[in-house]
Amino acid sequence: MKIGIIGAENSHTAAIAKIINIHKKIKGCSVEYVWGETPDFAAKAAEDGQIPNIVKIPRQMLGKVDAVLCDHRHPKFHLKSVWAFVEAGVPTFVDKPFCYRADEGKKFLRMAKKKGAPVTSFSVLNHQASFRRFREKAANLGTILSANSYGPCDLKSKWGGVFFYGIHQVDMVLPVFGYDVKAALVTKNGKNANGQLFYPNGLVVNMAFIKEGSPGFGIGAVGTEGALSTPIKMDKDAYLTGVRTFVKMFKTGVEPLPYEHMIRPVQVLEALQKSVASGKIEKVQH
Repeated sequence: MKIGIIGAENSHTAAIAKIINIHKKIKGCSVEYVWGETPDFAAKAAEDGQIPNIVKIPRQMLGKVDAVLCDHRHPKFHLKSVWAFVEAGVPTFVDKPFCYRADEGKKFLRMAKKKGAPVTSFSVLNHQASFRRFREKAANLGTILSANSYGPCDLKSKWGGVFFYGIHQVDMVLPVFGYDVKAALVTKNGKNANGQLFYPNGLVVNMAFIKEGSPGFGIGAVGTEGALSTPIKMDKDAYLTGVRTFVKMFKTGVEPLPYEHMIRPVQVLEALQKSVASGKIEKVQH
């Protein structure tokens, strides 16, 4: 299986290519093509990941790859960059966040379903063993009364504000505490901020968006049967489980996530972004 990667500004491109091309941890496939936002980005990713071919435009990969993934820093470029591939039925992984606007994402997924192209998108943070252990233990806490997460996030990032890095916390919170978030609020205090997600059952999840320092990521919960809090320790090879997950989809055609679980994080991030601007509670559009 020949894989192409669109986007090389992000460090993920070389990391994924190293797992497949250099460390040979995924059998039966190779990263054969890369396109970069600049020639230098492309050349460095190709060198670091031993990717043999650099293309000048992504479409030059069409007909030459069996699967494709896109990896831009700003999510507004994600779906545009792989649209033609999905229209051609090529299995596709979209790095997080899936997209910048949920309406565009819904249109894209309707097209993907019509064309029979398997698509998925996720943060590798919730594929770490430490997160999976937290999720399993949290199921024994009874009714969740309070929950929290923390991690780095710059609300003024040029790569989409809260979308850039905020997706990691959202992608941790929703699988554990539920996708039925009804509203969101961001409260700023200097460079740092706090995000709150409001659930229909009264649960409020607090997310600490930390601009400076190196806090890593963490998640916690208090329930009727106990409390649990843990920093998310990254696996020795942080990308490996994620790569295995999307390559399995490439080979089998079976999508690991329902479409709702790709769209809802974007809807939550949109509400958070609106709240950053308004300072008010914003409804999550479903």
